[in-house]
Amino acid sequence: MGLRVVSPAPPLSALVESIWDCDLPRQAHAFERLLPSARAQLVINLDEDETRVYDEALRCTRNAGAVLDAPCSRSQLIDTAEQVRVMGVVFRAGAAAPFFRERMDAIADGHVDLDAIAPVVSAGLRERLLDAADAGARLRLLHDWLLRLAPQGAQPHAAIAHALRLIDAAPGVQRIDAIAAECRMSPRRFGELFRQQVGLSPKRHARLQRFHGLLASARDGGPVQWAGLAADGGFHDQAHLVHEFRAICGMTPSAWLAQRGQWQRHVPLPLPP
Repeated sequence: MGLRVVSPAPPLSALVESIWDCDLPRQAHAFERLLPSARAQLVINLDEDETRVYDEALRCTRNAGAVLDAPCSRSQLIDTAEQVRVMGVVFRAGAAAPFFRERMDAIADGHVDLDAIAPVVSAGLRERLLDAADAGARLRLLHDWLLRLAPQGAQPHAAIAHALRLIDAAPGVQRIDAIAAECRMSPRRFGELFRQQVGLSPKRHARLQRFHGLLASARDGGPVQWAGLAADGGFHDQAHLVHEFRAICGMTPSAWLAQRGQWQRHVPLPLPP
């Protein structure tokens, strides 16, 4: 039992950040807030043949046991009952599109059954994972499945990959027209291609990356000085940080600090919100 995470070798590593296998006891808390990410993720529930997402009123949306969680810009609620035995694939930002031949902006903030976007290659995948002897065998099986799914020679779009590196290198939200110019595109063409590949607009992606940089800094240990983190993270001031935190996370910085758990994207909610 436990969590195992592996990083694939080239050429898959250019598209896939990690493959993970989780086999853990059910948590004491009923719900978690899942923070948004620009990285699409394949989730395969091996304990129940469905996946579930809840809105703020705890109304449930159900999907199949294998689902693609598209890039998202807002937090969502999940229950811990379906996180007992589960596997996943975290795609690099802008790198899921080659696998599924989908515009990421067409499915952003959504959840799509795997058999709806890869019906032939996904047939029987969950069952084969269930039959595997152990976590190592499951991880190898999923790795090999991804290799078969990826088009021959697939790579992230070169211009968008360069733009993502530029955005990730700076703490603040940069001028998007300057990044477009460096990519030798008009702002309009650049924005369209970025949304198609990544699923979010360049500005929204930059805001999200700044937010996750803030969380990483706040988790480093010791007292959290929000005013200092705001200045270091490229926010105008602490009020701007709080506004962005609420908009992206769905809670205040102090509430997140009080409820944060072991994993950066998962915030335990002991009671229904």
